[in-house]
Amino acid sequence: MSVPQRTALTLPDPRGVEATIEIAKWAEAEGYDDLWFADSSGIDALTTAAAVALNTQRCRIGTAIIPVYSRTPAVLASTAHVLHKLSEGRFILGLGSSSQTMMENWHGLTFEKPLTRVKETVQLIQSMLRGEKSDFDGATVKSRGYRQLPLDESAQPIFMAALRGRMLEAAAEFSDGVILNLFPKDALPKMMQHIKVGAERAGKQLEDIEIVCRHQVVVSDDVAASRNMIRAGFAPYYATPVYNAFLSWAGYEGVASTIREGWAEKDRNKTTGALDDKLVDDIAIIGDKQACQDRIREYAEAGITTHIISCVSPRDTQATYQAFTGNEFSF
Repeated sequence: MSVPQRTALTLPDPRGVEATIEIAKWAEAEGYDDLWFADSSGIDALTTAAAVALNTQRCRIGTAIIPVYSRTPAVLASTAHVLHKLSEGRFILGLGSSSQTMMENWHGLTFEKPLTRVKETVQLIQSMLRGEKSDFDGATVKSRGYRQLPLDESAQPIFMAALRGRMLEAAAEFSDGVILNLFPKDALPKMMQHIKVGAERAGKQLEDIEIVCRHQVVVSDDVAASRNMIRAGFAPYYATPVYNAFLSWAGYEGVASTIREGWAEKDRNKTTGALDDKLVDDIAIIGDKQACQDRIREYAEAGITTHIISCVSPRDTQATYQAFTGNEFSF
């Protein structure tokens, strides 16, 4: 079995729920295969996904990602059940650890044992979706006596987000798909090798694993301005311990160190300046329509199967989204 290539649009729209529903309907009409929600501030991904499910007919609807710390396994399982029904089987629950910044600062939670927490949460939700009465006493999550109506076996897929080796292996081994984000392109072969190891541990082949990535794409002739938007938007990500460690793991120890120092010193120029033009071009996809489309095709050839298009430039969002519609793009 080989997983088909898919194009996807990222949601929610920052303008709000109504705009999110409208862009979802537009994307479906224009030939996008999927709609994937980020769990951003102010617009809850799961409730908005329900609204989108009721206003679309064909596109899959996924989350990339819901942080496992922010909701209990029972809440996630019951929500996934409802979204599966509302979408008539089109929903994918994508889970991950998120970061210290979001979990500890935004939510006031303790961010600890992320690998174990994600893996145990996935395993517990899988059993809940099968209708099994919970009796789980893990290192990070516990549940006893909870039961809900079952779904058919494997009816509700659960994907795991991963950055570094052990989490990539766990995602391929224990979940139905792997979600990637913000990697420098020369790190992808290393990441794919870990996915292969995890897949084989579970008796699967690498070709059987759906690999989802949210690509940061800007279709624009103003490459310099687009690079600066990527720097401003994502240097703070790489300042968080999770993404900083990932950047080091990917082979950019010096860059990661400079970002840590700049962030600690509250020196914005030092923090953003650590991402030079080449590294920005390796992390993001910037350029004219043809160049951006070709880069997505390169990632498809390298093993990514589901390509979520995200654009941080309001001025260029429509051109970027239009470039990957059914009439404009194919693999």
